[in-house]
Amino acid sequence: MRRPIACWPRWWHQVAKHRRPPRTHQVRGTLLLGSGATSLAVGLTAVFSPSLSVASDDQAVTPTIVTASLPTVEAPIVEQAREEPEPQAPAVPPPPPESGEGRRVVFDQGDQRVWLIEADGTVTATYLVSGSRFDNLDPGSYAVRARYRHATSFDNSGTMEYFVEFTTGWSEPIGFHSIPVDNAGNLEQSVDELGRPLSAGCIRQKPEDAAFLWDWAPLGTPVVVTA
Repeated sequence: MRRPIACWPRWWHQVAKHRRPPRTHQVRGTLLLGSGATSLAVGLTAVFSPSLSVASDDQAVTPTIVTASLPTVEAPIVEQAREEPEPQAPAVPPPPPESGEGRRVVFDQGDQRVWLIEADGTVTATYLVSGSRFDNLDPGSYAVRARYRHATSFDNSGTMEYFVEFTTGWSEPIGFHSIPVDNAGNLEQSVDELGRPLSAGCIRQKPEDAAFLWDWAPLGTPVVVTA
């Protein structure tokens, strides 16, 4: 069976021929549009692209150095450690004004203190002692008249060292010596108790002070006792 073929009048073909745009026009329009787009793209590129200048070989390129100012940072203040004042030795009390002159040993009963004084008035040593708890030593001037490296108490209750005798009490010698030690080997008083009248007549001293006075005061050394 034959396929039907549409038949059109001749005049329709003529009209269609005039209405259909030629192919060359379509291609040309496309080319023109493409050319216009290219021109537009080139124009936009020229407008929005930054201009670049290229230095020639003869021109030196100077680098631009950008400096930035850093913020000022203050160094922390370090407080120096305060120097603590060195502890000062306690002031040496002067001897009593009525204690005489020259090189001498001074014993003040009121302060329970001894001074060893040089001929020029310099105090070589001063320290607390324990004198008699009885009123058996009169104020006045004496002199060292005997020395005993080891001695025994009058009632044989103990011993003492570095005995320096300068007078006699009611019946027994009176002098400077170390704190007595009883027969059991105990001190009759503590070192901390020096400065209080606790003896039976003599002047008690620390062992090192008693040894120092023993070496410092030979026979004949003046001894002044004040109230």
